Amino acid sequence: MQEPNKLIHASSPYLLQHAYNPVEWHEWNAEALAKAKDENKLILVSIGYSACHWCHVMEHESFENFEVAEVMNKHFVCIKVDREERPDIDQIYMLAVQLMNGNGGWPLNAVCLPDQRPIYGGTYFRKDDWINILENVAGLWANEPAKAINYAERLTDGIRQAEKIIDVNTELEFSEDQLIEIVEPWKRHFDTDQGGYNRAPKFPLPNNWSFLLRYSFLKAEEATFMPTCTTLEKMSMGGIYDQVGGGFARYSVDDKWHVPHFEKMLYDNAQLVSLYAEAYQCLKFKPFVQVIVDTIDWIYREMTAENGLFYSALDADSEGVEGKFYVWDKIEFDKVVGDDAELLAEYFDVTAEGNWEEEETNILRRNKDDVYFTDKYNITEEILYQKIALAKAKLLDARSNRIRPGLDDKCLTAWNAMMIKAFIDASQVLSSDLYYQTAKTATEFILENMVSPNGGLYRNYKNGKASITGFLDDYAFMIDALIALYQADFNEEWLQEAKALANYVIANFTDPESEMFFYTATNGEELIARKHEVMDNVIPASNSVMAQNLQKLGLFFDEESYREKASAMLKSVLPRIKSYGSAYSNWSIQLLNEVYGINEIAITGNEAQHVKSELNNFYIPNKITLGGTKSDLPLLKDKQSDETKIYICRNKTCQLPVGTVSEALNFIN
Repeated sequence: MQEPNKLIHASSPYLLQHAYNPVEWHEWNAEALAKAKDENKLILVSIGYSACHWCHVMEHESFENFEVAEVMNKHFVCIKVDREERPDIDQIYMLAVQLMNGNGGWPLNAVCLPDQRPIYGGTYFRKDDWINILENVAGLWANEPAKAINYAERLTDGIRQAEKIIDVNTELEFSEDQLIEIVEPWKRHFDTDQGGYNRAPKFPLPNNWSFLLRYSFLKAEEATFMPTCTTLEKMSMGGIYDQVGGGFARYSVDDKWHVPHFEKMLYDNAQLVSLYAEAYQCLKFKPFVQVIVDTIDWIYREMTAENGLFYSALDADSEGVEGKFYVWDKIEFDKVVGDDAELLAEYFDVTAEGNWEEEETNILRRNKDDVYFTDKYNITEEILYQKIALAKAKLLDARSNRIRPGLDDKCLTAWNAMMIKAFIDASQVLSSDLYYQTAKTATEFILENMVSPNGGLYRNYKNGKASITGFLDDYAFMIDALIALYQADFNEEWLQEAKALANYVIANFTDPESEMFFYTATNGEELIARKHEVMDNVIPASNSVMAQNLQKLGLFFDEESYREKASAMLKSVLPRIKSYGSAYSNWSIQLLNEVYGINEIAITGNEAQHVKSELNNFYIPNKITLGGTKSDLPLLKDKQSDETKIYICRNKTCQLPVGTVSEALNFIN
């Protein structure tokens, strides 16, 4: 049997997958980097993640191959990186590959000088092409090192300059016209029939639809409201959503949400639970409740560690075949569901020839609404619901006997914080104490086990220990979760923790030359560049989340410096937004808050929690909520009483207190 390489001691499941490759892999650490310098060898940095299908393909074709390994080991110090553990490294080499080739993705492979500066890179390579490239680059370094160094200097300079935000006129005023300028060109890309955008593949991009839902509501804009509703409904009926077990796949390869790329990521599902909770609060569309409940049930069943934290991802593949765990042929489907097989096969679009023609099998999806079935089969909505629930339980039970997709069991602070926020959002909208307690348990674990002695966060928890210095997204999402937790239970300790982390960010991530925060801390590992994360992608940018956190904390603590910083950050990025709204959707949410204002709802008295629960029945996207009988928070400090009173404040002005939610709603914009 092949002897393990140095990845055998890694915490990352992705790195451990490569521990028995004949390639002499190293983790990214001081020892490996020193080896490259000492031996004057090029560094080969190969970056991926455990649920990445093409990463597995390249491993099988190249990294498990002795011929390839011989070339790699001879000429390079080979370093494997899990992009989810070390997004700081991924960020730099992804940008390098994009500058070289115009596109990027994973697996990401970069060849660097012994000092880490890149000279060549790309994504997936076939075996023969890979060998050819490696030998050519090694030959360049051996025979023309000056040429390689010259190229590295120019490329590294490009990496350092790329995406720099130039600060703009601070006198700029926020206005509704700016929102219209952003949204008008955005509308042209909507797929009004299937939801999402007019393209394939289709990614859920939950933050986009969260902004558009809020914009539609606050502006009473039908042209954005209907595509948003269509998107949420079509996604939840498509194959991208696991109709049996809950939870969403990362994207669909087609334009109808039908055939997913089957990996399930924690960060997607966290954001989608929050989005569907918000949409249900706004629309009161009952099917969305089932999406929330089933997705959370999947999180409990497959993604929750004994300590209360949440795992990172489920692989797309099982038994080496993508999607095998999730698909059905009609014979097996009919046998499992038993009675009502005809109705259920039609309900989930299961056919004898298969609805996924490429594989001649069926991805469960829904392409007809419930009214069609109640009419055709002459049954009530309740009976239909019972039949569907029973069938799903049978299918889930049968599926549990299959070989499962691989689990990435590391626990990342940023992604856990997003899931904590999702549980809080669901707990408030669905009045679930269980969901609240789950969020509280995970938060307490992070604060007790993943905070360093100097008050900073660690990024990763695995095998009983925290590791890797936290990045800006770890802080941004954790602060966001703590603010949400305070608004759920009015325990001010959460807000104090949020404020302490915000102050840590200001002290350790500030860029003196930009309003944006660096992605890496001053006391973190020094790489060839310190970057800002500004564009909102499948996960909102850490800077946009941080700006909103400071905006809210500024209101909670009446801290003008926080609010000024948040405003300055938005002003500096504003010129970029209108050209590409969907890539700045979280910044656009902050702009909404600036234009329409934030309703500060302060509830005093013994019934504060009851009043808050009643308020949760109403959709108020631009609000913060405070409450309790004792408080040092400025908005509550002089308003203490046992009698229930509701104060609505905006822009440093409070209305007279009222005693009922219906009266309070009259003051809310």
